[in-house]
Amino acid sequence: MTGMTSSARPLLNRRLAEFGTTIFAEMSALALRTGSINLGQGFPDTDGPEEIREAAVRALREGHGNQYPPGPGVPELRTAIAAHQQRRYGLSYDPDSEVLVTAGATEAIAAALLALLEPGDEVVALEPYYDSYAACIAMAGGTRVPVTLRPHEGSFRLDLDELRDAVTDRTRLLLVNTPHNPTGTVLTREELTAIAELAVERDLLVITDEVYEHLVFDEAEHVPLATLPGMRERTVSIGSAGKTFSFTGWKVGWVTAPPALVTAVRSAKQFLTYVASGPFQYAVAEALALPDSYFDGFRADMLRKRDLLATGLTEAGFEVFRPAGTYFITTDIRPLRESDGFAFCRSLPERAGVVAIPNAVFYDHREAGAPFVRFAFCKRTEVLTDAAERLRKAFAG
Repeated sequence: MTGMTSSARPLLNRRLAEFGTTIFAEMSALALRTGSINLGQGFPDTDGPEEIREAAVRALREGHGNQYPPGPGVPELRTAIAAHQQRRYGLSYDPDSEVLVTAGATEAIAAALLALLEPGDEVVALEPYYDSYAACIAMAGGTRVPVTLRPHEGSFRLDLDELRDAVTDRTRLLLVNTPHNPTGTVLTREELTAIAELAVERDLLVITDEVYEHLVFDEAEHVPLATLPGMRERTVSIGSAGKTFSFTGWKVGWVTAPPALVTAVRSAKQFLTYVASGPFQYAVAEALALPDSYFDGFRADMLRKRDLLATGLTEAGFEVFRPAGTYFITTDIRPLRESDGFAFCRSLPERAGVVAIPNAVFYDHREAGAPFVRFAFCKRTEVLTDAAERLRKAFAG
């Protein structure tokens, strides 16, 4: 054979042609190659609660989930998810018809978009956005319509007029992420009320990515969009165990929505992974039932780490947008007389021994994200202290 194909046609589906290796893979490889501290990818460097890890071990030993679990997820987890939504937000969901367990939030996003979009449908999403959104919209044949969050008085804000103007007769759904990765913005009740009114007025579906629901700081409040008038029946809410319990490798996520929407999403999901994470589903069911003290302690620990890294970045000369949620800090590198986030991040390991992510990868309007760089603070305190010192030494002398 002289080659893999005789056709001049590219091997990769043209819908995915713009998506190469993710920036996370590139930067994580760079961290390994240079021995740098990896504050790029959003995963903790310690495991979550010991009793939850032991619950997974117990499930494995007792044969729970070692074979295919039920398609919608094990009943224990679906019941725990419904109880969590009720206890936290007063949202009532039927575990049998309104809850679907997925292979992480990433599969939930993919399955929801593949299920609900037809080719040509428009999806309005808040930019910058998690990179899988763009890829999944493309795979579904949809058209993404970004509405850009812009810096204003120390945080990134949504322009509601711009959002309204982005909706056309071709708009099928809104894709909303709050708390918002990468900017750390938490949409206010007033902003979410305006989004809800727009969705009802234009009869739009809404997908909400709420994986950082338990990581809100200071005066911020997480308000699930489904709690607002007219929204429960049109909203697919997505949650995840990885971010809340620090077991990102278990890949346990979920969807809560009315029966017709859950059925649609399940129809796509069953041909993606079919099922996943069997024994871990039992452990996550126990995790969701942990007392409030766990969630309060988790948030307090992340708040301390946010402030530690934010102080170090400020002292190093970055402009810091102190996040109201998530475990990421977005910075502006222009005070360092830099303006190209890609070049900055590729040189940062050599200059400071630290790896970060250029926010421009999360934008369609690359120039709007060019000077912004994201750092993760979901790491051990000593790692963050070391990283902050390296950055100070490299840029503040």
